[in-house]
Amino acid sequence: MSKELAVQTIVPTGNFDAYVSAAYQLPMLSAEEEHSLAVDLRDNQNLEAARKLVMAHLRFVIKIARGYSGYGLALPDLVQEGTVGLMKAVKRFDPDIGVRLVSFAVHWIKAEIHEFVLRNWRIVKVATTKSQRKLFFNLRSSKKRLGWFSQEEVESVAEQLGVKPETVLQMEARLSNHDVAFDAPLGGDDELNSVSPSAYLPDLRMEPSRQLEQADSEEDDRSRLYAALEGLDERSRTILQSRWLAEKKATLHQLAEQYGVSAERIRQIEKSAMQKIRVEIAA
Repeated sequence: MSKELAVQTIVPTGNFDAYVSAAYQLPMLSAEEEHSLAVDLRDNQNLEAARKLVMAHLRFVIKIARGYSGYGLALPDLVQEGTVGLMKAVKRFDPDIGVRLVSFAVHWIKAEIHEFVLRNWRIVKVATTKSQRKLFFNLRSSKKRLGWFSQEEVESVAEQLGVKPETVLQMEARLSNHDVAFDAPLGGDDELNSVSPSAYLPDLRMEPSRQLEQADSEEDDRSRLYAALEGLDERSRTILQSRWLAEKKATLHQLAEQYGVSAERIRQIEKSAMQKIRVEIAA
């Protein structure tokens, strides 16, 4: 090759601006260098060639990621996802198809960023079908004015994007809504707006079958605990009772003096006894 990458790697520093600056300092590859690296990767599975291809194209990932800043997501996260797409593109790139890697990689970079935006833009997914996903990323740019679409605009957008008018209306409503806190604090003058969604859930704590189930569960836990305690030797059982079940709990040093051993030995006995009880209760 006529030249080597001047910056061999980008060391994470916690400063995104420094990362961007380092990425733009990496030299771009000529068509011959890119083809040679791609052939080396395809034929020899040379990971060093793959690394050089990825590093030389990081600037394009950053440029594409900046185009998605309007969705309120952190730019470093968008760049990270775009870089994953770039790596997938490098892995699948065929140097014999006659195009540059950047032209091939754009699709993969955008696809990963799209997935990230759809997963994180809202708590509830706004796009689930193929047509909805297509509409999500084109609806904003298709708007001709602020506010709701007119029927003519709805039909125009639907025709341009190849979807049904109903899908346009549904996506417009989803984009206009906001996430509502499930357990938002009560307040406000409007009685309807002061009730959070969690207030509509039934309280089953006092329901008879739920109380019976809880009582049976607690009784079963107690029975298992007592049975496990009975299975211990007298000294281990006494130590556990003194350390955990007595109203005035004993210290390791107090028990060590009582049994004539070290405090560390009491701790070991306690630990071993607790492990045996866990096994018995879980059985």
